[in-house]
Amino acid sequence: MLQVITVVGLDLAKRVFQVHAISADGKVVVKRKL
Repeated sequence: MLQVITVVGLDLAKRVFQVHAISADGKVVVKRKL
């Protein structure tokens, strides 16, 4: 099933970058440390 990402957030605090992507129904699609 294809999920459409509606919100992408970047956390740029300190030395760890995190990416969060949320679908239209409010479910977390991606949550990763970079």
